[in-house]
Amino acid sequence: MKKLLTLVLLFTILISKSFAQRIDSTLAIYANQFPQERMYLQYDKPAYSTGETIWFKAYVMSGILPSDISKNGYADLYDADGRLLAHSVFPIVEGSFHGQFDIPDSIATPFVHVKAYTAWMLNFDTAFLYEKDIRILQKTPKPITKTNNTPSVQFFPEGGDAVVGLPSKIAFKAIDGTGKPAKIKGFVLNNANAVVDTIKTQHDGMGFIRLTPKAGETYTAKWHDEQNAVHQTPLPAAKAIGATLEINAGDNKKGFIIRRSADAPGNMQQLHIVGTMNQQLVYMANVNLQTSQFIGGAIPTEALPTGILQVTLFDSNWSPLAERICFINNKEAIFEPEAGFKALGLGKRGKNTFEIDVPDTIIANLSIAITDKGIGVDSTGNIISSLLLTSDLKGRVYKPDYYFSNNSDSVAQHLDLVMLTNGWRRYNWQAIVKGEFPDIKYSNDTSYLTFSGKIYGVTSSQLRSAGQLFAIIKGKDSITQTVTAAIKSDGTFEDPNMVLFDSAKIYYQFIGNNNLADMSEVRFMNNVLPSQKRIVFDKSKMVSLQDTAGLARLRYLASEEARLKELAKGTTLQGVTVTTKAKSPLQKLDEEYASGLFQGSDAYQFDLTNDPVSNAYQSVFAYLQGKVAGLQITTNGTNASLSWRGGSPSLYLNEMPVQDVSQLGSMSMADIAYIKVFRPPFMGGFNGANGAIAVYTKKGGPSQAAPGKGLPYKNVIGYTVMKEFYSPNYATIDPRNEAEDLRSTLYWNPMILTTAENHRIILNFFNNDVTDAFRIIIEGVSKDGRLTHIEKVVE
Repeated sequence: MKKLLTLVLLFTILISKSFAQRIDSTLAIYANQFPQERMYLQYDKPAYSTGETIWFKAYVMSGILPSDISKNGYADLYDADGRLLAHSVFPIVEGSFHGQFDIPDSIATPFVHVKAYTAWMLNFDTAFLYEKDIRILQKTPKPITKTNNTPSVQFFPEGGDAVVGLPSKIAFKAIDGTGKPAKIKGFVLNNANAVVDTIKTQHDGMGFIRLTPKAGETYTAKWHDEQNAVHQTPLPAAKAIGATLEINAGDNKKGFIIRRSADAPGNMQQLHIVGTMNQQLVYMANVNLQTSQFIGGAIPTEALPTGILQVTLFDSNWSPLAERICFINNKEAIFEPEAGFKALGLGKRGKNTFEIDVPDTIIANLSIAITDKGIGVDSTGNIISSLLLTSDLKGRVYKPDYYFSNNSDSVAQHLDLVMLTNGWRRYNWQAIVKGEFPDIKYSNDTSYLTFSGKIYGVTSSQLRSAGQLFAIIKGKDSITQTVTAAIKSDGTFEDPNMVLFDSAKIYYQFIGNNNLADMSEVRFMNNVLPSQKRIVFDKSKMVSLQDTAGLARLRYLASEEARLKELAKGTTLQGVTVTTKAKSPLQKLDEEYASGLFQGSDAYQFDLTNDPVSNAYQSVFAYLQGKVAGLQITTNGTNASLSWRGGSPSLYLNEMPVQDVSQLGSMSMADIAYIKVFRPPFMGGFNGANGAIAVYTKKGGPSQAAPGKGLPYKNVIGYTVMKEFYSPNYATIDPRNEAEDLRSTLYWNPMILTTAENHRIILNFFNNDVTDAFRIIIEGVSKDGRLTHIEKVVE
């Protein structure tokens, strides 16, 4: 009998070791093959009026670093009823993308709903997709209707369950009918109506009690709200037998205490404790409770990154018994650039020069919004609280920025209440124990939305005879481009240099066998996700969490801007007709030649068709010498050496990438109509950290035949066009400067990239006609994953 027991024990140890190795191996595969992304969006201001534009910058992270998993980001806009208003797709560069939503004039809902994601994120729990409600100020505000504001309380035993006979910390969260924290106080009574503890909120509706449940007893909280009304809430029933997990903070560690019932079965006497962060296994230990009912230990945290640590307790069969999340703050996740005004103009249309200086040891990707101070600020979260905290929680957190306001013990204790009252469930432990992995329905976007597709309905031999696919792409702006792509054996084709924007018609034919056009089906841009026309989301509490401070000022500025917009349309007012100002020659030239990300933007523009001396230059590069600040050009015949910000700018001919400098250098100046030199960074080619030079050749006359006429075609959708935020320059002569200026957002720049060589950024903007105080918000991420949020008020 003794020998049999020894064999059974040895077998149990071997099985346990095998499961531990499986858990370790499975988690490693999860981390390497199924890394998850999370997203945060910064907006130019907290609320908008109908007809305005929402400007945003999205940051995409995976683990502690900017994500390199996905190349394409999606941002969808819905009304309050979940009806789709806009489906947008943008290229992800440096772990970020930016764009805009135009709010319809006709929208009558009090808010719009933003949903942002990548295709890869859709493979996992959709509760972790980025979603946010944004307040819309109606021209005629509706009267406020009374809502049910009765508070409620939820109780959360630490680890998941209270167990009879085991001391337990039971946290609670009290909220009112709008989802905001409520203050309560009262008592916890047993079923004999005896008081076992007092209950009182400690911070933002949260608190905890300590309770050792007794067999045969049930517990009820009897509490008073702020109006002194009496309420009763039952506590969750305690388990008769089980194990509990308690976590406590310590210096460079998280201490834990594990307890089990006195009569716990054998599977609860040999336990396992596992700690994970960002899908990485950071701690694993076996726990022997055969001769004792409790044991203590500590998880070293000094070497861990800042973020949420998930601690899970398993029985001997690796079934989860308890789980607890806690926050690690090693004070290394944040960097702080220096930011301030070199020249301040708070008067009417005053010029402002703002400087951002990032340490030269940090490569950063930043965005900045400068607004009228009076319009208020969004308190529902910033880049730090979102990417370090709320993007990993399913529950809502009220004013999450507070938990990163300082490193005091009191703030840390309040943050632990958040950990106790919110769930984190990225893992399906049952699947992990079995060695199962997520079902991947959406492959990660490893390439941008370039010209690509697949041919269906033909045989392999017919594909071989097709040769190449010749296509004529006619954009929405009438810009026409041609491309020839080789057809692979599986029917796919692509040209990675041809990036598509907006809607376009693609006319096509097969060079080797054009009869295949009638026999086959060609599908272009297969990797674009379709839109979800309607969604259902929890809209009961999200808008109410926004501050209402500043809405009156914002509504005033918005209504005035709407009035000016009506005037610009040609509205007759008191017998005077105001018409839209004429476009400048350079604006017309840009609209005629540039498209997509090449249109507008912060660039030097050169009109060679109206420059009588341009033909006297030997080359494009000779022409540009000395004309662009910071761009260094050394010419040598048709070749040239180019340098900007310590690297070479990208080159384009008619918006197609050019690898050989001599290709542009050998062009006849008589053939060139227009040159744009984009300041760093340039987003159009996804490799524009050092700026870009785009050269456009002259177009033929209007008598040319319509391209693609008679050929089969398909309508396709590429990237959403990223518009340029209009920031007036009152130091120049521009007809638009004659209009009143009541902008609430004075400056918005979503792409500020710094390097070791170029870490000091100078920005210029002009004040409007009425603002006397600015609010500046800078957010961003460094290449090594550190975050920054700076908010300044200047008055």
